[in-house]
Amino acid sequence: MRALGSTQELGLTPTRHGKVRDLFDLGDRLLLVASDRISAYDVVFDDLIPGKGAMLTRMSLEWFRLLSDIVPNHLITADVREFPEPFCRHRELADRSMLVHKVERVDAECIVRGYLSGSGWRDYNRTGSVCGIALPAGLTESERLPAPLFTPSTKADSGHDENISFDALVRLVSEATANAVARLSIAVYQRAAEHAAGHGIIVADTKFEFGHHAGALILIDEALTPDSSRFWPAEAYRAGGPQPSFDKQFLRDWVDASGWNHTPPAPRLPADVVRRTADRYAEALRRLFPPAARELAAKTGAA
Repeated sequence: MRALGSTQELGLTPTRHGKVRDLFDLGDRLLLVASDRISAYDVVFDDLIPGKGAMLTRMSLEWFRLLSDIVPNHLITADVREFPEPFCRHRELADRSMLVHKVERVDAECIVRGYLSGSGWRDYNRTGSVCGIALPAGLTESERLPAPLFTPSTKADSGHDENISFDALVRLVSEATANAVARLSIAVYQRAAEHAAGHGIIVADTKFEFGHHAGALILIDEALTPDSSRFWPAEAYRAGGPQPSFDKQFLRDWVDASGWNHTPPAPRLPADVVRRTADRYAEALRRLFPPAARELAAKTGAA
């Protein structure tokens, strides 16, 4: 599988060009194409992570299947042969694309934190709380929380998302929708964390997106990938400091050490950083869904 930076390389002009995904608006449906782009601190890098888009897509498909009894999702098909013209003629879209229902999006990121890390840890150090939720004193970095926390944020089309309180979420999307996405987010996180734990991975935190379709609240976008989640190897877990990870934290750590100030343009990535980042994504897929990883590797060599 060739690395894909943009569908424009295939002569296709997306309706929207996101940090990682290209989106095509097809009326009542959308085509989502996961490129091999990678971003950190909301800045997209010029260097690609080969196979990343295929790994992200396959992981989301497996999670959609596993979680479908808790919440339906937006997937129609991931078989490129069933895509409408002209997309069905582009075999380069195979394994990295999903045809999905168009929905009325809930304009919030639904974040669930099971462990004290990242911005949650920084918030706790300053305030003793995470996103306004008070926590017991004396917790350490990466410690498991007494219970998973639902901590929503704004959904920014550009720039940085901002954490908001549950009351602010109610004002943004309605009380009924806020309660529903909170309940579903926790339920989905708990199911996913249980599955991951059985495969040697801790899901420290993750974020979901939801939308309304045909009168129902459904899961949209991606689900529980290294781009949207913090995955830790269970065998190396020790509370009290940062953890090794199977997500793009490795990339963030490298760019922080490089002295980059998190504003465009992003620095160029050494070949070793590209390879080791791809290896982490591939290892997450291999651990979480071994048959899917073997199938993808046989088809594309991506995992």
